[in-house]
Amino acid sequence: MKPNFDLTGRLALVTGSSRGLGWAMAQALAASGARLLLHGRDHAALAARAATLAERGTPAAEILYFDVADGPAVQDAFAEITEAHGRLDILVGNAGGIIRKPVLEFSDADWHQVLETDLSSCFRCAREALRLMIPQGHGRIILTSSIMGDRARPTIPAYVAAKAGLHGLVRALAVEVATAGVTVNAIAPGYFPTDATGPVQDDPVLNQWVIDATPMHRWGDPAELGGAVVFLASDAASFVTGSVLTVDGGASAAL
Repeated sequence: MKPNFDLTGRLALVTGSSRGLGWAMAQALAASGARLLLHGRDHAALAARAATLAERGTPAAEILYFDVADGPAVQDAFAEITEAHGRLDILVGNAGGIIRKPVLEFSDADWHQVLETDLSSCFRCAREALRLMIPQGHGRIILTSSIMGDRARPTIPAYVAAKAGLHGLVRALAVEVATAGVTVNAIAPGYFPTDATGPVQDDPVLNQWVIDATPMHRWGDPAELGGAVVFLASDAASFVTGSVLTVDGGASAAL
């Protein structure tokens, strides 16, 4: 019997995996034996990531380039996966973005951009993944949310709305495919150093607020998401679906 957390032989697509939290989660899956489909739009960065994994002796990673906000491009990418592999075991829907503006400066275009990248793209990728996972009788869908899915901060109205919607999407998909052997869950990170949180880190007042608001009194390390994603992707989480796993150093408990 394979250990519960062994992902050897499983094929995992991690969207937005060239940097930040996506790259951290991709590394954790690879270290547990999964074969990766890395994704993004930065060709040089993704090639470097694939080379790093090869140097570590993990299963060879492939690279997919497509815009998650482009419906036909998403369908084409999954058609490519189907043709090349005929299956997909794990989807980590991580690609996303954030726009920070006061609400009175927030345009319709800003609103739609964030909703497309942070919510609609997850629906599209999950739907296409399910076309493979339901017939094969197993699969793991893990969507990257945020503690802002249940809370809020000023100047990020679309981001908060998208992440709250993502929690609803996880529940809706989970109950619909529960008998198909597919689980659907989300990970809600707290404050981690990424490109998106750069403005917060660079502001001494906001940076200190994050540290003070987090009971562990520090920012998270992206590598600390590894255990959460491997758990949800593994056999150990076979009876876990429709859930949001919070990884935030206690911030949401204290806020």
